[in-house]
Amino acid sequence: MTRAILAIDQGTTNSKAILVSETGEVLARGSAPVGISHPQPGWVEQDPLRIWASVEEAIAACLATAPGHEVAGIAISNQRESVTVWDAASGAPLGPVISWQCRRTDPDCTRLITEGHADRVRELTGLPLDPMFPGPKLRWLVDRVPSGKAFRLGTVDAWLIHCLTNGATHACDASNAARSQLFDLKEMRWSDELCALFGVPKEALPEVQDSASRFSVTKGVAGIKDGTPIGAAIGDSHAALFSHRAFRPGDGKVTFGTGSSVMATLAHHSPPPAGITTTIAWAVNGRPTYAFEGNILVSAASLPWMAEMLGLADVQALTDLAATAEPGGPGFVPAFVGLGAPHWQSEARALFSGITFGTSRAQMARAVTDSLACQVHDVFAAMAAGAATPQGSISVDGGPSGNLFLMQCVADILNRPLTQCDAPEASALGAACLAGLSLGIWTDLSAIEALPRQTRLITPAPSDAVQRLATWRDAIFRSTVSPPAATGE
Repeated sequence: MTRAILAIDQGTTNSKAILVSETGEVLARGSAPVGISHPQPGWVEQDPLRIWASVEEAIAACLATAPGHEVAGIAISNQRESVTVWDAASGAPLGPVISWQCRRTDPDCTRLITEGHADRVRELTGLPLDPMFPGPKLRWLVDRVPSGKAFRLGTVDAWLIHCLTNGATHACDASNAARSQLFDLKEMRWSDELCALFGVPKEALPEVQDSASRFSVTKGVAGIKDGTPIGAAIGDSHAALFSHRAFRPGDGKVTFGTGSSVMATLAHHSPPPAGITTTIAWAVNGRPTYAFEGNILVSAASLPWMAEMLGLADVQALTDLAATAEPGGPGFVPAFVGLGAPHWQSEARALFSGITFGTSRAQMARAVTDSLACQVHDVFAAMAAGAATPQGSISVDGGPSGNLFLMQCVADILNRPLTQCDAPEASALGAACLAGLSLGIWTDLSAIEALPRQTRLITPAPSDAVQRLATWRDAIFRSTVSPPAATGE
């Protein structure tokens, strides 16, 4: 039997599993839906047991299509900033998984900001006081645990490690810990100060290990031999960066999806510039690799919306129409739920600006496609302002990255080449590569760099990018300026 790594990618809407060979080839795939609920306006949560069941289903579907392979190890990539709580003795959930999308802790964040804690939290964690991040969410969960009951808290990787080991191990990796708002990035440990601030007992938190690490071994997982090592865990966006071999300081990537994650590695820990976060990309051999990240709240989600508004069949029809647009035209800001990095304006709202009687449908379509590129431009510009490291290569992944017109727009607006990667499972592949390191399948980063992959270089073309950026900046200004108060007249 040939050896392979089983990589789990647990996402917000589904769980995936892929089997990766020693040559980096994807041998099999499986997936299963998760489900998500909204018990109150602004609240977003998931069932921890359903998340685990979806992982089991994805594993079964994957292994069923690739008999004859020995699972040499398990790798995990997971949705970030989502947290849950479970009984320390029985392992039964004591609350939901509170999603990264959930806004229930908005009042708590506002209070902490008003009390003057924002700068200190940002200094220690690299993160702002925003409901996306888990500090107040963990406190919300703690407050609802029955009195006297021992419990465990964790990010999604910690919950999966618990399930994979039948409750024997309570651990997470450094990249997920770095997104918890309780982890001191420079000291690489849970912070007593932050745990006290958020009201979270440190003893309930998981042990933090390297991303490439033997976390534990499996027990009681259908289809997996007991004693199979869990060799890696890492946040999904970080895993995608690793799969792109962004091993040199300054190398970056953009993951396009509903929103977008822009990330670039750093030579060393650096305080985040305005609008950007600092994070741990991964940790290997006891050494963290730091990165800047910018989270764009709405990216490709605006494309099907605009296609429907224009009466077009699908997103491909929208981009085909946008490609025919004459120069000029309006600007568009996709601030449907406010603006994310680097602007972070929760009050901003989506708008078109600069529409005239001469504006065409094609120009409206182009304004929407340009908004993906312009948001990415603003994040990279903010990163450049805060990093001493020169910017390096940029890779792109996620569904929209397969659209050549969209990626050409990004390359033109950035005025930098992009590496388009044929890797729909970028996060799972990155986790698999890390597991291969810890299990000795690959000896070092150079061995991973040598693995074959299919890429395409997209170079900037002569364009009116300067004018399009000026139109974008005007639209951003109009989106974020507060309207005058009503006079009542």
